[in-house]
Amino acid sequence: MRNTACASLVLLLVFNCSKSSQQDVQTIVNKSIEISGGNQIDTATMAFTFRNKIYKAKRQKNRFRLERISVKGKDTILDVLDNKGFQRIVNKENVSVPDSMVPRYSASVNSVHYFSVLPYHLNDRAVNKELLGEYSIKGKPYFKIKVTFNQDGGGEDFDDVFLYWVNTETYKVNYLAYSYRESDGLGLRFREAHNERYIKGIRFVDYFNYEPLLEDVKLNDLDELFQKEQLKKISEINLQQITVN
Repeated sequence: MRNTACASLVLLLVFNCSKSSQQDVQTIVNKSIEISGGNQIDTATMAFTFRNKIYKAKRQKNRFRLERISVKGKDTILDVLDNKGFQRIVNKENVSVPDSMVPRYSASVNSVHYFSVLPYHLNDRAVNKELLGEYSIKGKPYFKIKVTFNQDGGGEDFDDVFLYWVNTETYKVNYLAYSYRESDGLGLRFREAHNERYIKGIRFVDYFNYEPLLEDVKLNDLDELFQKEQLKKISEINLQQITVN
């Protein structure tokens, strides 16, 4: 009886700790989304330029329309991703896209819009969140949160893994990292937010984009390697000409 009671107590404690941890990470994410303008994003129409392409997003609660406009030679290409799926319009005429290319085009449009309003999408249905603990970067404390995705609803790159560092005082995401599939294994990236600005109540940032100097590096170690200057900057993620209505 005593062994059975002890076992039951242990299971109860584990269950309660797991439940408490999940509540904690959800509270952190909710606060981070709120401080970054989540309520405004819910019904916002926004546009920005990124790497010579124009991106437009219109959201109305659960409905969305994400656009990317690019120019190639004499052609103006409009890619649209919305609740109905993906379509490509060239010079104002719909064109057929091979089924094999639809996931790739959809992911390339969605990824830029996704990063532009982080952490807004961290409460999406396919997202799984785990609080890894509190860590320090450059002398400031952060909640370190791991994010994975369900295959159902997680998109073509559902097996990507993300880490977010949320400041324990401001609840802003100042660093993030992720792993992604490459032909020869996993690629790793670490991003440092800078140039923060609020437009119509929505927080926008640019990023310095880093990769490891060494091979056989783990995603979870990128914050430590960043502080040891063992990452190299390979690009910048800059949003320009932002408008919000």
